[in-house]
Amino acid sequence: MEEINELTRSIRKKAFEVHTTLGPGLLESAYEECLCYELVQCGFSIERQKALPIIYKSIKIDAGYRLDIVVNNMVDIELKSVEALHPIHTSQLLTYLKLSKIRYGLLINFNVQSLKDGIKRYIV
Repeated sequence: MEEINELTRSIRKKAFEVHTTLGPGLLESAYEECLCYELVQCGFSIERQKALPIIYKSIKIDAGYRLDIVVNNMVDIELKSVEALHPIHTSQLLTYLKLSKIRYGLLINFNVQSLKDGIKRYIV
C-alpha cells in the first residue's frame, strides 16, 4: 500500500506543478500533454489514451473508450477541464477502473483556481 501511496503522491505533485505553471482555462489535451511529460521525466511508465474495450457477455466490444493516462500499470488518471466535477465524472472513472481491472484512480479537474479542489483519489 505504501508503494501506491507514494506513486499517487508523486502524480498529484506533478499535477500541481502543471496547474501552477499553466493555470486554469485550457483544454484537457494541453494538461494531458504536460502531465505526461512530467511523469516521464520522473521515470514513470505511462500509457496515453489506452484503449478500453468493453466485455459484454464474453464478447469484446471496441466502443472507442480510452483511459486518459495509465501510470505504471497501477493508476488510471482521468483528466477534466470543466466548470465543476459532477457525479457522472466519478461514475465514469469507477466504471473505467472496473473494466480495466485497475484498482487505483485519480480524477483531476484542471479548470479550478486551486487544484486541491479539483483532485480526487479512488480505490476499487
